[in-house]
Amino acid sequence: MNENHPPFWRPGIHADRRPALMARGRVKAALRRWFEARDFVEVEAAILQHSPGNETHLHGFATTLIDDAGAGHPYYLHTSPEFAAKKLLAAGERRIFDFARVFRNRERTALHHPEFTMLEWYRVGEPYEALMADCAALLAEAAQAAGATSLRWRGVEVDPLAEPERLTLAEAFDRHAGIDLLATLAADGAADREALAVQATEAGIRLAGDDSWSDIFSRVLAEKIEPHLGRGRATILCEYPISEAALARPKPGDPRVAERFELFACGVELANAFGELTDPDEQRRRFEADMDEKQRIYGERYPIDEDFLAALGAMPQASGVALGFDRLVMLCTDARRIEDVLWTPVARPGRGEA
Repeated sequence: MNENHPPFWRPGIHADRRPALMARGRVKAALRRWFEARDFVEVEAAILQHSPGNETHLHGFATTLIDDAGAGHPYYLHTSPEFAAKKLLAAGERRIFDFARVFRNRERTALHHPEFTMLEWYRVGEPYEALMADCAALLAEAAQAAGATSLRWRGVEVDPLAEPERLTLAEAFDRHAGIDLLATLAADGAADREALAVQATEAGIRLAGDDSWSDIFSRVLAEKIEPHLGRGRATILCEYPISEAALARPKPGDPRVAERFELFACGVELANAFGELTDPDEQRRRFEADMDEKQRIYGERYPIDEDFLAALGAMPQASGVALGFDRLVMLCTDARRIEDVLWTPVARPGRGEA
């Protein structure tokens, strides 16, 4: 038994965890009421999918669907309800939300769990800035439901009622790393690896010879930018380089960057939002490029959901966001790790208890 992770079913352990779990229920109920009051429809995306998603660093759980003739077909547990939700938008839904159970392999830390709850919602015909306002409102709703006057994690606090700071990636790289990010991007969004490598090295980032532009970007973001985000008030980090926004449309007037933002509170990434890409040909190109990169790094690739690409061609303009519900509950209850706010954490390998 791992002394750091005693089994959740021990009565004493459960008694310590129960206040946060009860707060979890209140937060979910409050957020559900918030969406329903704004004419959102709650949906339930199927977990079994032909493809778990096609982002380079997301890893799915594979399974086999056996049909009535006894033949086996490879399926996956979804890493996000996104593909299914967008099919519903193509079908005619206008405002939807889903408290989706999702599954990601190779992820277990204080902030990651193999199975977790993602709150995802979409607005048809509305700009992605509307989602920024949604996120700010939901922080306040969640804190109030949990009885919290501040969001907290590892000694960092955020006022859930304060207007979030809005910061572009270019502004953040300049402010916290002294890097001119846009100078490393061509007019069409193509990335100049050497230009970013020179600036990153000058900023004190250690690089490997085979680091790609994306690797360097991620390293600067993790080491120099993210530690400064969501302190005192939440931060909305927006206008990601187009290469770092696989399912987002380009920003009008500047194809170097995309309509993508992330929400941070207490240094924790809480949400990821897009002005949704609706060009199936461009989406296929991005998926194939990401799967080529996945093959290079991990030696594996996932199938592309052709039904999703067909639906994308019929999907209206929309904006969508995915929020880590468990992480939000963590911040509302001052929990140390994500497992503290899960009713039954997934058992660890080698033993039948979490």
